[in-house]
Amino acid sequence: MLKLKVNDIDIEVEEGLTVLQACEKAGVEIPRFCYHEKLSIAGNCRMCLVEMEKSPKPVASCAMPAAEGMNIKTNTEFVEKARKGVMEFLLANHPLDCPVCDQGGECDLQDQSMFYGVDKSRFKENKRSVPEKNMGPLIKTQMTRCIHCTRCVRFATEVAGVPEIGAIGRGEDMQITTYLEQSMQSELSANVVDLCPVGALTSKPYVFEARPWELKKTESIDVMDAVGSNIRVDTYDWEVKRILPITNEDINEEWISDKTRYACDGLLHQRLDAPFIKYNGKFEKASWEEVYKIIKSKFENTSKEKICGFLGDLTNMETGYIFKEFFDRTLEIKNYECRSDNRFLDINKRENYLFNSTINGIEESDFILLIGANPRYEATILNARIRKSYLNNNTKIISLNDLGDLTYPYESLDGQTQSIKDIFDDNSEISKKIKEAKKPTIIIGESLLSSHSSKYLFNKIKKFLIENNKINNDWNSLNILSCDASAVGNYDLGIVNQESRLLDDLKNHKFDIIYLLGQDNLDFDKKDEFIIYQGSHGDKGAEIADIILPGSAYTEQDGYFTNLEGRIQKAQKASYPPGDAKEDWQIINEIAEFMNNRKLFNDKDELESSMFNYLNLQKEKQDDLIEKINNSTNEEFKNENLKIFIKDYYFSNVIARSSKTMIECNNSKINLKSTGTEG
Repeated sequence: MLKLKVNDIDIEVEEGLTVLQACEKAGVEIPRFCYHEKLSIAGNCRMCLVEMEKSPKPVASCAMPAAEGMNIKTNTEFVEKARKGVMEFLLANHPLDCPVCDQGGECDLQDQSMFYGVDKSRFKENKRSVPEKNMGPLIKTQMTRCIHCTRCVRFATEVAGVPEIGAIGRGEDMQITTYLEQSMQSELSANVVDLCPVGALTSKPYVFEARPWELKKTESIDVMDAVGSNIRVDTYDWEVKRILPITNEDINEEWISDKTRYACDGLLHQRLDAPFIKYNGKFEKASWEEVYKIIKSKFENTSKEKICGFLGDLTNMETGYIFKEFFDRTLEIKNYECRSDNRFLDINKRENYLFNSTINGIEESDFILLIGANPRYEATILNARIRKSYLNNNTKIISLNDLGDLTYPYESLDGQTQSIKDIFDDNSEISKKIKEAKKPTIIIGESLLSSHSSKYLFNKIKKFLIENNKINNDWNSLNILSCDASAVGNYDLGIVNQESRLLDDLKNHKFDIIYLLGQDNLDFDKKDEFIIYQGSHGDKGAEIADIILPGSAYTEQDGYFTNLEGRIQKAQKASYPPGDAKEDWQIINEIAEFMNNRKLFNDKDELESSMFNYLNLQKEKQDDLIEKINNSTNEEFKNENLKIFIKDYYFSNVIARSSKTMIECNNSKINLKSTGTEG
């Protein structure tokens, strides 16, 4: 530990910290523009100047390492004069257009010029003007405001892994730009809007929408993928205006993907706001009582084995639980499923479907093997962690398939399932690397679980890891990369039919009634089935439905979600569902009451407590279960070329498919491919 003084207060700090960090440990706030905790040190804004004993000049505290015996002062006239001088330089060319700037109200330059600025400038020269840049459909530029802090450049290069933003020119002619005048090709690109300390980079879809003090702010959870990024939903008059990240070092740090940030305009479009009944091929509005009567009549006049239910990819756990209870208790059948394909799943042990190494644990990993997964598009934030692990630890990364640019270098194999068999039969060089690694991470994607030999390979991988002590109390190398926000929560709740293959029966038209709850991804041809669709958007499920029940989106109801590493988090209600739409759990509760004259649950609290009791019971059962390692002799192995199936990134769910911004992002990418400038 180093001993030093800050404003005559003795403090002790760890070695390797900068003076700025030492001052913050002492509770002293240091102004800064270029310094950011997650980025490398640039030291080019000079706003963080402090006085150091025996130094004739003020020092930049962000770039100066703390040393034993230092005596730092941050509140002297000398420091104040230095900071005012820096601020005068920064504002010399600034357009001072705060009233029309979207950053107004949450601008670092605005805040710090109030505190450290002077009321007049000594500069009489003309202000320079910088032309605007094209950074795609998400980022609006006004580069005359830029103060060259280079945060955006460092973020793009270090975190996003796309070195497309940089500086050209020197001195007063220096400009920050994308080199080819193209949009920044990263799924994390819009984080530069949060990083920009002035109004040079602002959000294009949000331009002139609202001021920060007019918005109601609600902390919530993202549902665009299974990572469970922590977000803040900003609403204006119950309309979701924007989504921003909340810092959570264990999950998303302080970044979110572009889809998380901008798909929210899909909450306004294609919404279902009233119950509908299909008459002669056309939908007509109806009352809730009418649709409930028809549903009751249909259920009562159909044999139980002819009814099934499918749960969707964005449903919260309370909805999933009451859906299961409705089938178990009201209909007394177990024909329900949350998967939209026949991928292999073993829910006997929770570790069989979790990302056991945890998102944070990736940074500790010294070897990563990707099998049938493309983390860049399936879990963007997790991919950024893999890149961070590579940069910090030089982690060796191998992928079974060639996945294109993942933003970090990796070795690709031949894409054959025989290669996986060889590795986990201990007949490969990679087998040695896994055994020699202290904390290897094996990431299995849904594409492998959908292959012919999925059960054989999964059991072989797990058996190999257990035998080589790579699954133990300190570290679990087995990781399943789920793609849907509701997937792990639904597995925990047991909304999986392992006895029969419901999807095969569905395609063979063995059911008369199909209840789709937010499920829009089923691939089957409708014949004479009666389909009840409950959901928030008029998407694929609603198109084939006979009755439509309008539900709520994730921002319109409280609900729990379990992310891919098994962490339960709550998404808070930020707005209200449109028209006559209701919360999802409420609709099922009312159908049950209509059929049996008795609700399944009296209120949401009772539903939640019952759900958590069920989860605790399942956990106790699993803790008591001694799992036998399957020797994989009974299952069939078939060598095949493993294909990676990825949902279209910008259209992966109903909200994204309804978003105008996502359409623009998709078109931007298509244009880049057609001109041959991508990558």
